[in-house]
Amino acid sequence: MFYVKDLITKEVLLSGQSSDGLYVLSESSATSVPQAFLSTFVSSTVDVWHRRLGHPSSCILGSLVSNNKVACTSRVFNFNYSSCPLGKASRLSLGLTGHKTYAPLELVFSDVWGPSPMLSTDGYRYFVIFVDVYTKYIWFFPLAAKSDVFKIFLQFQALVERQFATKIKSVQTDCVGEYRKLNTYFKTIGIHHHLICPHTHEQNGIVERRHRHIVETGFTLLGRCKASLKF
Repeated sequence: MFYVKDLITKEVLLSGQSSDGLYVLSESSATSVPQAFLSTFVSSTVDVWHRRLGHPSSCILGSLVSNNKVACTSRVFNFNYSSCPLGKASRLSLGLTGHKTYAPLELVFSDVWGPSPMLSTDGYRYFVIFVDVYTKYIWFFPLAAKSDVFKIFLQFQALVERQFATKIKSVQTDCVGEYRKLNTYFKTIGIHHHLICPHTHEQNGIVERRHRHIVETGFTLLGRCKASLKF
């Protein structure tokens, strides 16, 4: 049972039964005289408004204050709560590995993207990229099928080892099927094959972010091409 009282006279204005933690106001609980309820508009601190509104960013909260949507005692928003990004993150971030590279091809990340919802003009539906951790340089190769990864890696290896005059020392990938054949090849020539933990793509974050950049750039160029054809 809950009651709504006048703040000054303490007179009971409404009453009713709560349901699942909510205060339900039905027509039977209302008085015959029309009532209006409001709260006092009181200025509060940045921290209070930040918690009331569900931890918005300083940009959003600043916009509310500048448009007189909320009354705040200060217009300086320099709060930084560690709980905010953690609460909004889809998964926990990984700690730093502490691993450093000192020359090209000491560590190369690789991953396959696809399938694409549509074929390219040359009949490709996948692509594989190789990212050198030291130089951050990216090599992009389109694929007709995932099984072409082994053949493409041989081409990539011949290219970069000649250009940099050094050997590939280690390669990091996920543990999916297209890299299993490469694992046997790596053992025969002395390349260390680092496998990420299953369902932990954050460990391959460098190449995953490059994937996203390539795909988003492609969609942007495709949208511009469609727009230009309309004129």
